[in-house]
Amino acid sequence: METQLAIKKEAKGLGMPWESDYGYAQAVKVGDTIYLSGQLSHDDQGNLVGEAPLDNQGQITDYSNMEVQMRQTYANAKKLLEQYGATLDNVVEEVIYVVDMDAAFAVAGKVRKEAYGTEKPEVASTLLVTPRLAFPPQLVEIKLIAKV
Repeated sequence: METQLAIKKEAKGLGMPWESDYGYAQAVKVGDTIYLSGQLSHDDQGNLVGEAPLDNQGQITDYSNMEVQMRQTYANAKKLLEQYGATLDNVVEEVIYVVDMDAAFAVAGKVRKEAYGTEKPEVASTLLVTPRLAFPPQLVEIKLIAKV
């Protein structure tokens, strides 16, 4: 009978209430790879930055805060990567989940170039539309993988 060796994992978080409520790590490092869970546009107190306005049925009525939310989302990803001594330069892949493709496509290029500090980020990137994210006024969530 073979003995299975445990994988050494180094988990990090940002101290948000949903980390324990949902039960997950914001980031996990295994070997030379850092996996970031989907990041969103919260501040240090867990308040959503750039909330999208909602109608009486809880549906988003305006997507114009996509840029604000995307910027804050990358800022939060940077904070997590810093806990491992890494930066966005270490990112090799990202998946961007949005609730509106047109609003995302209008700002994603500009925001990504600024976040990565280059006109052509060397990051594999996928942009996907989903009907809803974790919080009703949330417009974007970004999952990343980095190598160190």
